[in-house]
Amino acid sequence: MTMIQDRDTSELGYRPCVGVMLVNSAGEAFVGRRIDTKEGDFWQMPQGGVDEGEDLREAALRELWEETGVIAEKIAIIGQTREPLRYDLPDELIGKLWGGLYRGQEQHWFLARFEGTDDDVDLEAHETPEFCEFRWVPASTLPDLIVPFKKRVYRAIVTEFADLI
Repeated sequence: MTMIQDRDTSELGYRPCVGVMLVNSAGEAFVGRRIDTKEGDFWQMPQGGVDEGEDLREAALRELWEETGVIAEKIAIIGQTREPLRYDLPDELIGKLWGGLYRGQEQHWFLARFEGTDDDVDLEAHETPEFCEFRWVPASTLPDLIVPFKKRVYRAIVTEFADLI
């Protein structure tokens, strides 16, 4: 149990979130290097919060576009995780992200086949870019590239989508 400003963090909920594992025709997954990462060489798949009342699929398409510039017409959604996946923030980040309202995220992940080219990726499509560069990697390497506190989630995603990739 961690305390932030005299508040038990176990009382905090999980931020509703979606993520997209975007795979190309070679079965490689898209990862971006976050602009705001100050420590380590960590890469992640597109993900982000779900607005209140927003459909999960629509949220996934919005987040994909905001973070990669890839439009819905350039992908085909071919899978979704059976259940949401949760992770907790490390103690040092609790209370510092998302207005201190959440202890982690509850994520619904989608698997999407990319039907475009690298020219269809525009990391500056959204006003505030999330990533400074991107690359395609074997899906099996995803847990090795993400920040440590999300590794379990990435292992679960790779395992669940393995037969569809």
